Amino acid sequence: MPFDLVFYAFWALIVAYLVGLPLIPAVLLSAPSNRHGFISRRFVVLGLCVSCAGVWLMGYGAWLAREDSRYGGLEALGILLIAFVGAGLLAAGLGPLPSWLLETLGPYAERLSPPFRLAVRDLTRRRAGAVLAITLAMTATAFGLALTVIAAGETTQSRAEYLPRGRPGSLLVQSSPAYLGPFSAEEAATVRAAMERELPGVPIVRSEAVSRASWHFDATADNVEIPEEAVYGDQAIGDEKLLRYLTGDQSTPYDEGAAVVITSANVKVDSVRLSYEMNENDETIKSKTVRAVVARTSDPHMETIFVPSKLVRDLGYQLQPSELIIDPTLRRVTAEERQRLDDRLDDALAEIHVERGFEASTEWVPFASAAFLAALACALASGLDKEANGRQARVMRRAGNGSAAAFRWFCACRAGLSALCGTALGAVAGCPVGMLLLWPLTMPTTWEAPARVPFETPWPVIAAVVAGLPLLAAALGALLAREQPHVSTPAASRP
Repeated sequence: MPFDLVFYAFWALIVAYLVGLPLIPAVLLSAPSNRHGFISRRFVVLGLCVSCAGVWLMGYGAWLAREDSRYGGLEALGILLIAFVGAGLLAAGLGPLPSWLLETLGPYAERLSPPFRLAVRDLTRRRAGAVLAITLAMTATAFGLALTVIAAGETTQSRAEYLPRGRPGSLLVQSSPAYLGPFSAEEAATVRAAMERELPGVPIVRSEAVSRASWHFDATADNVEIPEEAVYGDQAIGDEKLLRYLTGDQSTPYDEGAAVVITSANVKVDSVRLSYEMNENDETIKSKTVRAVVARTSDPHMETIFVPSKLVRDLGYQLQPSELIIDPTLRRVTAEERQRLDDRLDDALAEIHVERGFEASTEWVPFASAAFLAALACALASGLDKEANGRQARVMRRAGNGSAAAFRWFCACRAGLSALCGTALGAVAGCPVGMLLLWPLTMPTTWEAPARVPFETPWPVIAAVVAGLPLLAAALGALLAREQPHVSTPAASRP
């Protein structure tokens, strides 16, 4: 789609959770005000039905987006809206589950050690606040995991779609995207002068193109098919420096009267046919056959037919520089040198690119990290009641024969349990949201969009979050444990 998928997915998830605003009222209504009360099973069943409806809507949106047909803008927006509403319903339907989960854990906790048993009792006693903290942790975890899954899938698709613009490590200076076509002679001189100042003594390779794009020029060879993902397409025009840049071999022989077929296929070519026009007003296509040799390359993106500039000028064409290149075989440009050259050249004049291969976007990492930290903070918030901490500290001190370590174990169990409930429910919500929203977010809207590849779900990251957040919360809960000391009233002194 013609926009940044991760950025759009971030705002799409915000919209989904705005649709799921009934989550908080559902949490507060489902949590019994009395610690001895029980949650109504009607709330749980109704919430699960709403979540199932949300999953169905997201699945329907994913199914629509799986088709090979290209959608228009309004159709794509409608499919995305269906998926977002489904994500919001899934989040809203999970509202009663934190309270039900605490209620379910209660009987099983009676068989465990005192710190864990008292941690469950404490969370159950303060059900409304504990459930709210777990719900917020669940929501933050679901958001972070959904964003992680979407980013991983979008990275997989972007890697498959990535097309290099040159040989790895090469610096490419092309005309600004605002001006389609090659450089003028003055512009090329300005760019070359800037490159020579920043990279003194480094040979500069020049790729050329016919001066008027309306003039037809094409080079073809029998039994040779140039891949669609090739950088230079059917032909590349230049001198011996360009030829050796294309092959990556400085010993490649050069003959200004012969074309060179650069290919990875095992073919034999003796000639190349040049198709051209005599002048702009005459649309009659003429052809000329020239001698050709074959040069091997291991990079399919660099396959092309190299045509020496002299051969093209002899046909009556005027050539202009289309690209200035620093060959990585001769010099690897550093990031600092690239930045200095970029500062020297006006963006309206030229675009500078260093081919580094595919680089995955990391813009989503701060948002996901903030969500996971928010989930951790929400889990720790369940232990902010100082009065309850003082009461539990006295109980644990008696159970631990006066040791303060028992209270720290209690705080660790309470924080870890809150985080475990939040992250487990968050994974249940976030994983399907991410995996199902991926399809509408990557649906093709143009015919040039390549086919989608199988998405990679980051299961190790998901497992690390679900297991790591509760452990980290438990460690911080023990470290930050602060008991409220019990101060006995002193006896009144006698007069």
